[in-house]
Amino acid sequence: MSATSDFAPWSPSFVADPYPVYATLREEGGAHWFAPTGQWLIPRYEDVQALLRDRRLGRTYLHRFTHEEFGRTPPPAAHEPFTTLNGYGLLDLEDPAHGRVRRLVSKAFTPRTVSALAPSVERLASGLVASLVADGGGDLLQAVAEPLPVAVIADMLGIPESDRPLLRPWSAGICGMYELDPSEETAGRAVTASLEFSAYLRELIAARRAAPGSDLISALIAAHDEGDRLSEQEMVSTCVLLLNAGHEATVNATGNGWSALLRHPEQLAALRNDPALVPGAVEEVLRYDTPLQLFERWVLDDIEVGGTPVPRGSEVALLFGSAHHDPARFPDPSRLDITRGDNAHLAFGAGIHYCLGAPLARVELQAVFGELVRQAPGLRLVSEPRWKPGYVMRGLEELLVEL
Repeated sequence: MSATSDFAPWSPSFVADPYPVYATLREEGGAHWFAPTGQWLIPRYEDVQALLRDRRLGRTYLHRFTHEEFGRTPPPAAHEPFTTLNGYGLLDLEDPAHGRVRRLVSKAFTPRTVSALAPSVERLASGLVASLVADGGGDLLQAVAEPLPVAVIADMLGIPESDRPLLRPWSAGICGMYELDPSEETAGRAVTASLEFSAYLRELIAARRAAPGSDLISALIAAHDEGDRLSEQEMVSTCVLLLNAGHEATVNATGNGWSALLRHPEQLAALRNDPALVPGAVEEVLRYDTPLQLFERWVLDDIEVGGTPVPRGSEVALLFGSAHHDPARFPDPSRLDITRGDNAHLAFGAGIHYCLGAPLARVELQAVFGELVRQAPGLRLVSEPRWKPGYVMRGLEELLVEL
């Protein structure tokens, strides 16, 4: 039996609790070939953290090789709308393009921007939690976790209230392509969402060019560096990435985190007794049950991981969930501890692709966790939470609670 025999990312039981399998992978080696996806699984924290920063790997290989030179088949022509949208986003660019786009986006999406958003994020979180409390409970995801990041990003981009219901379906359609071996049906939904969302944003960008406002799109249009500016496609891809990363990750972090807290009453009681622990609790739930379980990178030059050669042309699957439960880095990693110190989790990545939206995600999560602690002291689970079928972006279908 190979170490990967129980690694089953399409199995509901594995998705519900992958951590015992991760432990076996860590014990049996630093790199494991997983034939069903043609990837090397990397389960140990030290290796995952190092490979995130290693410039011998990349999110793409097209800045150095053609598909043919790299021994890979080009994506189907029918997927082009998604491929283009994704390929111009910061997450999938490599230097020098990545550095250039990140510098320009950073001129618009500044720490001051995030600080200015904090009061409205807190008001939104307070109102959503108050509604949940007034109803006596409900689905925490639908009532609080999902509306908040969509509202925040829509406000940032200047998207009218009437158009906001379009955003979640577009985000879900595109994010389906980030799962392992997506089906053609999934690809079709992603292509449709890419076309529709891109067309919508192009209209919005044209309107902001004609009449700039105080929103992020206007700031992206105005951003320049020695005369260099973002192309329209780069702006579209940036806005889509902000929604997808900000929405999917924050929703799943909220659901996974509160599911964990409600299962650890002593930790939840400590948090309720001392709300100053909220920032540390957010970091701990990001480690304990991280929403992004797997992050892929291409091997651009031959490397070795834990004594195992991994040749150029390979793809590695960095297992964040496993890294976060590695006892070599986190003492007693299976224990939820909201006072844990030195909590260097990788939920926001590392290296040049470290999440640009991490400060905003922390503002949102701390606001929601703080308001739930303050307004809903009697919160408890109604039923066993159900996990969505996706593994890479792992989260709950619903989280039913009552007071």
